[in-house]
Amino acid sequence: MEELNDFNEEKEESTFDLKAEIYKYLAHWKWLVLGLLLGGLIAYLYNRYTIPKFNTQATMLIVDDQKNNAMSALPSGGGAIFSLSEEGLQSDIEKLKSKQLVESVVDELDHNVIYFIEGNVITVEAYKSSPVLIEFITPDSLVHQTSKNLFVTPLSDTSFKLEDRSANYSNTHEIGEVIELDNLKFTILPKSGEEEGTFRKTKTVNIQIHPLREVANHYISKLQVAQKGQAKDILTLNIIQESSKRSEDFLNKLMQRFNEEGVKNKQEVAENTTSFIQERLEMITTELDSVEVGIAEFKRENRIMDVSSGASEFQSKFSAAEQEIFKLETQLELIASIEDLLRKQGAYELLPDVGISEGGISGLVNSYNTLVMERNMYLKGGTEKNPAVQTITEQLDSLRENLFENIESTKRSIRVQLRELNQRENIAQGKFSNFPGLEKGMRSIERQQQIKEQLYLFLLQRREEAAISFAATASVARVIDSAYTINEPVDPKPWLILVGGFLIGLIIPILIIFIKNMLDTKVHHKGDLHPLIKHIPFIGEVPRISPGQNEQIEVNDRSPLAESFRILRTNLAYLLQNKDKDRGEIIFVTSTVKGEGKTFVSYNMARTLASTGKKVLLVGADIRNPKLHRYGELDYASEKGLSDYLYDYEITEEQIISKENDKGIKVDMVLSGAIPPNPAELLMNDRIEKLLEYAAQKYDFVLVDTAPTMIVTDTLLISPLADTTLYVVRADLTDKKMLDFPKDLKQQGKIKSPAIILNDVDYSKFSYGANYGYSYGYGYGYGVDEPSRWERFRNKFGKSRN
Repeated sequence: MEELNDFNEEKEESTFDLKAEIYKYLAHWKWLVLGLLLGGLIAYLYNRYTIPKFNTQATMLIVDDQKNNAMSALPSGGGAIFSLSEEGLQSDIEKLKSKQLVESVVDELDHNVIYFIEGNVITVEAYKSSPVLIEFITPDSLVHQTSKNLFVTPLSDTSFKLEDRSANYSNTHEIGEVIELDNLKFTILPKSGEEEGTFRKTKTVNIQIHPLREVANHYISKLQVAQKGQAKDILTLNIIQESSKRSEDFLNKLMQRFNEEGVKNKQEVAENTTSFIQERLEMITTELDSVEVGIAEFKRENRIMDVSSGASEFQSKFSAAEQEIFKLETQLELIASIEDLLRKQGAYELLPDVGISEGGISGLVNSYNTLVMERNMYLKGGTEKNPAVQTITEQLDSLRENLFENIESTKRSIRVQLRELNQRENIAQGKFSNFPGLEKGMRSIERQQQIKEQLYLFLLQRREEAAISFAATASVARVIDSAYTINEPVDPKPWLILVGGFLIGLIIPILIIFIKNMLDTKVHHKGDLHPLIKHIPFIGEVPRISPGQNEQIEVNDRSPLAESFRILRTNLAYLLQNKDKDRGEIIFVTSTVKGEGKTFVSYNMARTLASTGKKVLLVGADIRNPKLHRYGELDYASEKGLSDYLYDYEITEEQIISKENDKGIKVDMVLSGAIPPNPAELLMNDRIEKLLEYAAQKYDFVLVDTAPTMIVTDTLLISPLADTTLYVVRADLTDKKMLDFPKDLKQQGKIKSPAIILNDVDYSKFSYGANYGYSYGYGYGYGVDEPSRWERFRNKFGKSRN
């Protein structure tokens, strides 16, 4: 329960020290500044030597056929012949990005041949400004499939060196000479209009020849065509490239070719319609002549001039029925003509639209023509195996079958209506039984004459409309804004790249420092001891000793090392002020593992206490790994030590205590002695307790240098004999995970009155006031010169952050 409370208390007290975290990074400020400068330099070089890309735009209006066709002013409206199905803007977008259309534009502009002028650092495209030009003798069909990378270096006004590095070709040629390279024939000419002598001064020109389809695919991938805002008939074209002039030429030519293709398709429909109408007119003229001859023969045979004068009453009653019969027979004749043409013509040819409203035939013909034109467009850029062509072919086959079915069903419907009208006429004729049968025969002949005349006039009108439409076909699109380029480049954006470079240059060292700190599990400063010093008192730090600096404290020593031990002595006095005054203090010095400096701290702590006139005894109780003999001037081999005393009961305390007066500081010492085979068993006898009781009566302080607590059990065996235990933790050596070990020892009562000492602290890594520890510099006192303002500034912002 107590452990749970301690855990909750620790959790509540844990706080995030933002200032300390910031100083962790500011300690490496030189690397941060270097990363910032490198990031900015790389960003500057990127902006300086990266060729910018510009956004080129154009806007075009898609013309509505029904509203803008030239035939709309004619009596019949004319739109029925040329009205295509409403495909919408999406269909126009697909046409603009079609391979056939884009390839034709690239071919016309020669955009598959690109010229570059090699510079000292970067290579720049010379669009329409190349000092040399290549002219092909090889047919375009072969050139459009070729991929070449040529280098032309002028040598004089009439000669140049040609290189093809991929083919290891290098040779000298004259201007105008026919060159054959890999079945490709061409000549190299200087740009016309250049001053004399400028050709030989030209830098190396790189001529890149790419396959036409590859360049077209590149343009299609870069081209963006979209509806402009809420407008239903306006398209915006965008393309982003390095050469703005190249992009402008491409967009302008693309819009021009799109309009030309649309006009061409319309004229093709009008031409086919005119041809069909002309054939029908010739046929109907012959039929009309035959009917007129039949009328003349009928009148001559029956010796009559006008048989209709007596049937005025019959005519008035059934004129409406006759008009309907005429209309239906006209439609039936037109339907028969369309069916006959559909059976005779070749597969997938355009059909004329003569305005047959019955059965939706006119709509099907328009849809059929649209699919035929779309199929022909794809066939220009591909084969019949193209998936798009196959799909359209299947749609045409299905639509052709629908046309035959609609024509047949419409004919049946018209015949049924005619049958009903004829029956009605027969009934009427029965009512007028006295009316001469001659009238019926005459009317039948005259009706055939009227049908042929009306059909003849109708086709004449349609032929004129088709001729006018062919001559004055309206554009399918109009350019609202020709291609123009926005002055500000799209990529790179200089300020964005520069800021990004600075940020990346700053972030990379921060990430490195963060990862380093995250992977670092060592104790470095007092702040890292925070989880431990909430449970065990912290009495001071010992600074790192510079190379060549004395490791022993001397009389009147004013070094940082001496000052740090004086602070330890003062803090230790506060820790011991309520202890028993009748005997000396027994102070154990230990650590978690070896190498943390407990012997170093024991020796210098003893000398610091002795420098005040106190009697101090230093006992080397680490009999497994004795180190105390390295300090002082005692002869380790000749002196008896603690292990001898513990083993030999005849040896007295006075015999193992050695007197030392090293450089004016008197400290008595008990060395560890010979390394025994059973140190734990020796420490368990009562001789060690007897020695410490004896020493406590003779000395003011008894410091015992013990073994590490985690490695061996020696210290824990004798820990109840101590009044205070100084627990040494070494910076840059002790792992943070080991800090739980002394805390557990205290909670379990295995060590008495522990206090933490942080050894080997490198103050040069930490800034003043960063809450890391007592970073006072230890230089204060008489005889110490006050640093200058520059030195204080340098120490604060320079050395303290290294």
